[in-house]
Amino acid sequence: MSEEIKNENTKAVEVIGIRFKESGKTYYFAPNGAKAKITDYAVVETSRGLEFGKVACENKEVPESELVPPLRPVVRIATPNDMKTYELLKAKQEEALKICQGKVNAHKLEMKLVEAEYTFDMTKLTFYFTADGRIDFRELVKDLASTFKTRIELRQIGIRDETKFMGGLGVCGRPFCCATFLPDFCQVSIKMAKEQSLSLNSSKISGACGRLMCCLRFEHETYQAEIKITPPVGATVKTSDGVGEVIESAPLTGNLKVKIDENVRTHHRDSVTVISMPKSKGKKSEDESDE
Repeated sequence: MSEEIKNENTKAVEVIGIRFKESGKTYYFAPNGAKAKITDYAVVETSRGLEFGKVACENKEVPESELVPPLRPVVRIATPNDMKTYELLKAKQEEALKICQGKVNAHKLEMKLVEAEYTFDMTKLTFYFTADGRIDFRELVKDLASTFKTRIELRQIGIRDETKFMGGLGVCGRPFCCATFLPDFCQVSIKMAKEQSLSLNSSKISGACGRLMCCLRFEHETYQAEIKITPPVGATVKTSDGVGEVIESAPLTGNLKVKIDENVRTHHRDSVTVISMPKSKGKKSEDESDE
């Protein structure tokens, strides 16, 4: 009964979802009378100032409990002039990055610039950089502020964020997952590679950032579900050819290689009966994660 009352009292709020980067998070904004389509771009009000983003979610209602206040408004659906301004901003950001690099060199700071980013109203300019340790960039900020005549922020990011900004192609030949559709970085462990029957050689399961590949994580749940219903290596199974031991298993296809006497036959997991499972082994170092 209390659950029904709770559901009845949950207030629904109309929102529009905006994404500022192709693989970035989707943020909710109050429509403010606007009706958005997925093909639209919009100018919205944020804590940083006015920003320009792509509509990732058309007008819809969500429970108020799912929103992080304050819910800021959509200022307007982007006009042709807004699109031109955005293109000009991108050119200005590239120029700003070059100027900042010159300043960094002049101040002899051990930092690597990754990207420059203006707010849409140009009231703030953010520079993203990587560095091995903490950097005293106070004098650099003063120099940049006097050059660009706007608020300056220098934000240090990690190596995975740098790769997300830069983009590129993975060993699979496709664009980096982090730069195309993954909004967040999740914990990845070597155990995930082991469960997916991949080589545990770090050079073969690491991405361009030097960390374990993100795909190990988002494919993990599928592998876990298939592994649960697939007899593991070492299991004794009954097949149409007799009783034997599983010497190789492929969870995604469900195929098993079963050794019966001196012969090895391939069977599908749905066609065998498990007689006994292998003895469980202690937890090994493969469980270690790579943040």
